[in-house]
Amino acid sequence: MRFQEIRDRANRVRGIPLEDVLIRSGAERDRNDKAKWHTSHGILSVTGTKFMNWNRAVGGGGAIDLAMHLHNLDFKAAVAWLAGHFQPLFASGPPPPPLKRHLELPEPDTRMLSRVTRYLVSERCLPPCLIQTLVESRRLYADGRGNAVFLLLGEGDRAVGAEIRGTGGPWRGMAPGSSKDLGYFCVPSLHAATIVLCESAIDALSCFALYPERLCISTAGARPNPRWLPPLIRRAHQVYCGFDSDRTGDDMAQAMITLYPSVKRLRPPQHDWNDVLRAAR
Repeated sequence: MRFQEIRDRANRVRGIPLEDVLIRSGAERDRNDKAKWHTSHGILSVTGTKFMNWNRAVGGGGAIDLAMHLHNLDFKAAVAWLAGHFQPLFASGPPPPPLKRHLELPEPDTRMLSRVTRYLVSERCLPPCLIQTLVESRRLYADGRGNAVFLLLGEGDRAVGAEIRGTGGPWRGMAPGSSKDLGYFCVPSLHAATIVLCESAIDALSCFALYPERLCISTAGARPNPRWLPPLIRRAHQVYCGFDSDRTGDDMAQAMITLYPSVKRLRPPQHDWNDVLRAAR
């Protein structure tokens, strides 16, 4: 690609809202502070076109800088990534090919497993036997930083991503290169005819602890139309949207029901399913 073409693309993508870049990168907005985002690189604060990573003490400005930071890209690759993920900006010409990223799962560290287990059982009130089963099935493991890693499994039980949850603070994010539309984290239940969709792996585990006869699935964020949802709806007797009891959860649940009228709303009686479980325990 010639220099002039790269510069033209850079001029088009530079002004993309940082919030849109964060969403496309799998980041999660903080529930209590709308200016903060939880990413695989730590907590970011966003003010207009500026961002600051407090965990790494680095910041920048504009969509290109943010893409470079979140995905460890150089300038040219960051422009290509933005162009591939925001194709309407290039409606006047052929869209550039999206940048393909390989899944980068954290390395397991068995030395940290006791820390992860203690967090999930003691702080999150999840049943020890359930955690042990997930560890043995390799759907859950600990990484070198003591984070809980919940695998998203796709066709043939192939890992296509991971939800990562910090055990020493509120941080959470996705493994770089995760493909949320190719698979999901779930708590298997034999012959379950009822499915509950939850916003996170911990909520899916909590919902299963409350309703062990149901198949509880994490959508890895409040998403109304994951690609794998229609086949599940066709095979299940009933699908419930169990997103959080807040404005985002309600709005995304309504969007899902609009697309799939057979889906019913199952609103947690507290903010989320883990809050319900902890209150019950």
